[in-house]
Amino acid sequence: MSPHTEAARSVTPQQVRRALARAVRGAALDVAEATALLAATGPDLDRLTAAAARVRDAGLLAAGRPGVITYSPKVFIPVTKLCRDRCHYCTFVESPGQLERSGKAMFLSPDEILAIAREGAELGCLEALFTLGDRPEDRWPEARAWLDEEGYDSTLAYVRAMAIRVLEETGLLPHLNPGVMSWEEMNRLKPVSPSMGLMLETTSRRLFETKGEAHYGSPDKDPAVRLRVLEDAGRLSIPFTTGLLVGIGETLTERAETIHALRKVSTQFGSVQEVIVQNFRAKPDTAMRHTDDLGLDEYRAAIAVTRLVLGPRARIQAPPNLVDSAEGPTGTQSECALLLAAGIDDWGGVSPLTPDHVNPERPWPSLERLRDLTDECGFDLTPRLTVHPEYVRAGEPWLDPRISSHVAALATPDGLARPDVRPAGLPWQEPDGGFESVGRTDLHSAIDDDGPEGGRSEDRRSDFGNVYGDWDEVRKAADVTGAPTVLHAEGREALAAAEADPGNLSDEHALTLMTADGDLLEQVCRLADDLRREVVGDDVTYVVNRNINFTNVCYVGCRFCAFAQRRTDADAYTLSLDEVADRAAEAWDLGATEVCMQGGIDPELPATAYFDLVEAVKQRVPEMHVHAFSPMEIVNGTARTGLSIEDFLIKARESGLGSLPGTAAEILDDEVRWVLTKGKLPASTWIEIVSTAHRVGLPTTSTMMYGHVDNPRHWVGHLRVLSRMQDDARAHGSNGFTEFVPLPFVHTSAPIYLAGVARPGPTMRDNRAVHAMARILLHGRIDNIQTSWVKLGVEGTRAMLTSGANDVGGTLMEETISRMAGSEHGSAKTVAELVEIGAGIDRPVRERTTTYGDPAPR
Repeated sequence: MSPHTEAARSVTPQQVRRALARAVRGAALDVAEATALLAATGPDLDRLTAAAARVRDAGLLAAGRPGVITYSPKVFIPVTKLCRDRCHYCTFVESPGQLERSGKAMFLSPDEILAIAREGAELGCLEALFTLGDRPEDRWPEARAWLDEEGYDSTLAYVRAMAIRVLEETGLLPHLNPGVMSWEEMNRLKPVSPSMGLMLETTSRRLFETKGEAHYGSPDKDPAVRLRVLEDAGRLSIPFTTGLLVGIGETLTERAETIHALRKVSTQFGSVQEVIVQNFRAKPDTAMRHTDDLGLDEYRAAIAVTRLVLGPRARIQAPPNLVDSAEGPTGTQSECALLLAAGIDDWGGVSPLTPDHVNPERPWPSLERLRDLTDECGFDLTPRLTVHPEYVRAGEPWLDPRISSHVAALATPDGLARPDVRPAGLPWQEPDGGFESVGRTDLHSAIDDDGPEGGRSEDRRSDFGNVYGDWDEVRKAADVTGAPTVLHAEGREALAAAEADPGNLSDEHALTLMTADGDLLEQVCRLADDLRREVVGDDVTYVVNRNINFTNVCYVGCRFCAFAQRRTDADAYTLSLDEVADRAAEAWDLGATEVCMQGGIDPELPATAYFDLVEAVKQRVPEMHVHAFSPMEIVNGTARTGLSIEDFLIKARESGLGSLPGTAAEILDDEVRWVLTKGKLPASTWIEIVSTAHRVGLPTTSTMMYGHVDNPRHWVGHLRVLSRMQDDARAHGSNGFTEFVPLPFVHTSAPIYLAGVARPGPTMRDNRAVHAMARILLHGRIDNIQTSWVKLGVEGTRAMLTSGANDVGGTLMEETISRMAGSEHGSAKTVAELVEIGAGIDRPVRERTTTYGDPAPR
């Protein structure tokens, strides 16, 4: 008995009808209820599909296109049929030997790809679906040899290059379906493709881990990996197509769990543009050739339950070529009509030119037949683009500026395809403009419109209501658990271990001291202060510098950030290169030795923006040290230039960059940072960028923002990561980190706090413990611990200077980011004010350079 049959028999008619009654009332369905409805048959199935159809109709009405069923006119471009996976139902994949015997190369050539795209454009296609196997170079030496010979680092690099050529030479919109991708890879592909896709297929680990099951031996079919891709696409604001493959051996419960997993991603990020419900069809010459095709009733139930679980706003698709489009027996509907009756609103991609290369034995119905049967069911068939209308209308951040003109050339104002439009090639290039002032450019006036609590009030970014995702889903993921209780004996033991070997404490001892309070906390701070005196002496150091936040335009949507604006907002600004250079020159005249430049992730800055900024400063003030660009900005730069991280950093160094701020670290734990930042880079990418900077001779700072949805275990873990990175840097002959900067979370205007998810920042106990434990755990690795007067004020800074810190940062002259978040401690300090901070605790104060040397005489 199959797992599905066994599960279906375990569902009782009473369970089906109870769940159906809830579905008809519009109640949310849990996994158990969805499982029951997946077993519906007969009249119950008819009632189920009718309920799903009503939900679909309500969604189309709300979307402004009642009664409209869409499809995408497209061509399939099978870039390569090589794959490293071994799915038991697949006939798409071929081996190098099979390709050679049929006289084919390992990959389609650029000319072959363009020939398909051009012919499709002539026939009225609007989408070029790039279909290929997962990372074939990891399995097949022949694939690696082909890529090397053609000058590409990877299959995905080749796909990117071909997508650009298709855009430029045909005007078709690429939809990329290259399998599992990393966050970094999707970030590189987003500028060349308005949409991407990956079928989730199933969340069943049984089918992945059990020998003989459908996904056994296919590393890219790990459900956790595929869910991670869907989530990362959401974090990057990529319109994403996904779906489930029904009938490959999954149980009804596993099927229901897959549908709910898709709902969770869709709700959390809003990036799932369509969900394909695809039925299994057995193919000859596969391991599953003797498996029964999915039954039509079972398929109808799967579509209906998917519609009910995902709701009216979802776009639900079913491939029309995998069922019979012919009319049924007298008095019955065609199979395609039954899919419409079950709640779909989209037929997916239909090609007048190329076959469905994944299911070549199933030809497409003609567009005339598809239009007729859609019309017979009371709907209008309308073409759409590869990216769905909602995302076309929204524009950024969903569409990169470099492809927005390509999309606009084909789209109606409501986001559908223009009638009878024929695509034509358009240049793929950086957006027009560059460094031109947009909106308000006076930073001081921009930060003076503060509300009664010192934070921003009415000048939030215009997409405040939707850019951060679903807050209910964020709350479920948030970890705001408190600190463990520390026993007296444990504290004595941990303190003794710290006194004996502070830089090599066990995690248990480190956590004990990080959570210390009362007398134990005083002893921890005293030890940290003794270590500080031993390593760097009593001097309190500072640098005379100026912060230049050159743009506040950003489309990332970090949930803690009150600084970012959309380009169209009244408070948006981007400084020109001359304005940046003027500020640097003014700072130099006031005694500064450093400018620190950071900005939002603005997709309309030119590709060379970061190099241009550095060169503008160095040309105006050659002696100025340029400390600039967070790892997130480096990622943006690599995506825009196509350079590797190492090559980008080398070019930035050659442009005059002196060091990098180690910001964008937040907490180097992905579970925390996804809650906190939504779209920011993974911890592994931050580590890679900073480590690469160290290798190419660029020192960096290091930071940790704490006191939001984190806890002391995360703080210890973060410091452990920095310790390992510094050990690695030293092992390779680099100085690595110049300092560590603990950054208390400023909650006042932070969206994640206003939504009731985050704590209102750290307590004074937390601040003292973090600074002290940073000194202890980083002992022998990072000598300088900086405390932020911007976030802590004068008295708080003094308390940190007696808890292990030795540096107070810079004069700043302007510090917009913290001020926008609601910090009440100003945006500039004079040298005299910094000296007074040290004098208040009887410590000498001296100026330093960015790298903790002595400034040269002027």
